[in-house]
Amino acid sequence: MQAEELASYPFISEASTHVENLGISLDNLLNSRAYRAARVRGIERVKEALEGEIKKPPVSGEAQVLSEILSYPFARMLVACVDDQLFTRRYALTEAKAAYTLLKNEPPTFLLEFGEDFGILADFKDSYFIIHFTDYIRFSNSLKDPAWKLTNRHFRAGKVRITKEEFSRLLEEAVRERIERSFPIPEIPEEVSSFCALYVAEIREQFEIQKKKFGATDFGTVEPGLFPPCISHALANVQGGVNLAHSMRFAMTSFLLSVGMSVEEILNLFNISPDFNAEKTLYQIEHIAGATGNTYKPPACDTMRTYGNCIGKDRLCEKINHPMAYYEKKIYLKNKENEKEDEKGGEKEQGKLNSEKD
Repeated sequence: MQAEELASYPFISEASTHVENLGISLDNLLNSRAYRAARVRGIERVKEALEGEIKKPPVSGEAQVLSEILSYPFARMLVACVDDQLFTRRYALTEAKAAYTLLKNEPPTFLLEFGEDFGILADFKDSYFIIHFTDYIRFSNSLKDPAWKLTNRHFRAGKVRITKEEFSRLLEEAVRERIERSFPIPEIPEEVSSFCALYVAEIREQFEIQKKKFGATDFGTVEPGLFPPCISHALANVQGGVNLAHSMRFAMTSFLLSVGMSVEEILNLFNISPDFNAEKTLYQIEHIAGATGNTYKPPACDTMRTYGNCIGKDRLCEKINHPMAYYEKKIYLKNKENEKEDEKGGEKEQGKLNSEKD
């Protein structure tokens, strides 16, 4: 591949070899002024991953291409130092989604070569890609749309026929898997940890804010910090790009609707999922919200346990039998605490006034 192509897909084997052949030392990558642009871009792509989209602007010129290629190993250093499984998933997924936006516009010959790097041997014939069913199953396994089931595919002699866009989608999954499995990095050099410490602290802080807000959603009066463990865990997984089981998606969606979130706000939560389909997801949320005349309520704790969606009880869970009861109790306790604080503040203020009178 040309250097410009390696800059667009820096996670492929050829890009790694290219970087090794440059002979750039770790010390130079971290400290040399010549690679400052690469470091800045590496920080940028990690922060963009936090927001859910890594932008891939066109690059031209040797210096710009080099900075884009080197930004990826530096970004990996940052992700490794953050050392958070959910963040790693988020980063891997966002890098893969960015790759997909480019891959679906590449010619078939490029896609075939690209697939070979991930061990996918495919053919292109009559405007369709043909791959072995084992590769198909491996990379479509995480895609929950029924259309990806092997039984719904043109399957003959161990081969599956798919469109160019579908092949690109499977390549996206291959990219996500490769990046995600490359972490954690067992031994991070001390010089890397020290250099990245300031940036890592900022990234962790931003990620915590993202998890609390569950994206850029404005919850208004909804209190996400008071959600029961099962719902908080599900939301954290969604934020990390993990596909939820159907029963958990239903439980989470019905809960969020019940506490006052809008259909659009909930839709925004799912847009990081690997198989996100805006139209289908919107239909499902609206259906649960009562678009067909039947509003669905969140399942009780017994039902959550039956489907394996209870992740373990905290102290309050022992006293309630429904996620909504948990949330309502938390709201009550918080309000009582606020009342006590207000009363203390009022007593202090009255004390000051009495002192002034004396």
